[in-house]
Amino acid sequence: MATLNPYLNFNGKTEEAFNFYKSVFGGDFSHLMRFKDMPPSEEGPDKLPKEYENYILHVSLPIGDSDLMGSDCIEEFGQKAIFGSSNYVSVTPKSEEETRHIFKELSAGGEIEMPLEEMFWGDLFASFSDKFGIKWMLNYPIEK
Repeated sequence: MATLNPYLNFNGKTEEAFNFYKSVFGGDFSHLMRFKDMPPSEEGPDKLPKEYENYILHVSLPIGDSDLMGSDCIEEFGQKAIFGSSNYVSVTPKSEEETRHIFKELSAGGEIEMPLEEMFWGDLFASFSDKFGIKWMLNYPIEK
């Protein structure tokens, strides 16, 4: 069966965001590469403005059986992260306690759309944006 791994792009905030996500979900990065680590090419580190050398080229944080991955966008390369309302990262925690912990930590400094509460379909659910503008949904199936 395929595995879905959300890939998030930021405008220079990937390292800060992923250190935050690591503090919420735990674990360690399985990959962390910076733009200065790229091999020589047309868009390699020798063509990169100095201020972008330490930007994140790729980072991966294992969470359960999936990976949360990301990178920084560099406008000089024609990239720009644009945050909208059509994409959410959906998380299904393993317990109510974990759901409440993730909600409290991940929503801090963000904007809550739907607070964490039991829904008519019987699950504990919340939707919100974190302090980096990434939209999240938590859905924990409450056992009756």
